[in-house]
Formats: sequence, C-alpha cells, structure tokens
Amino acid sequence: MSGDPSKQYWYNINTGAVELGYVSPSPDRVGPFETKLEAEHALETLRANSAKWAEEDAAND
Repeated sequence: MSGDPSKQYWYNINTGAVELGYVSPSPDRVGPFETKLEAEHALETLRANSAKWAEEDAAND
C-alpha cells in the first residue's frame, strides 16, 4: 500500500459508508484501501482474511 493514508479510502464499520481520508474516528473505520471499490468490499476482505488466519492457526496447533 502506498501513498498518504489521509488521502486513501476507509470503510466505516458503523455506517457502512466509504470515506476518503480521516473522516471518522479510528475505532470506527478500517483501511486504508487504495480504491473506493476495495473499501466497498472491506467486510468481505476482512472475513476472508480472518478465515485464512484461523485456518493457519489451526494448522499450526
């Protein structure tokens, strides 16, 4: 990821809105994302990463 995070896209987990820059307080947002489209799919990305990490953890136990 490159660039200034204050000029990238964030997903607000409370409102479901995509925001450009630091609009919401940090506990309410995830990111940054390079594109608006990536931020729109933030929840799918988070779920996929969580499932992948859980699989890796289970394999290491």
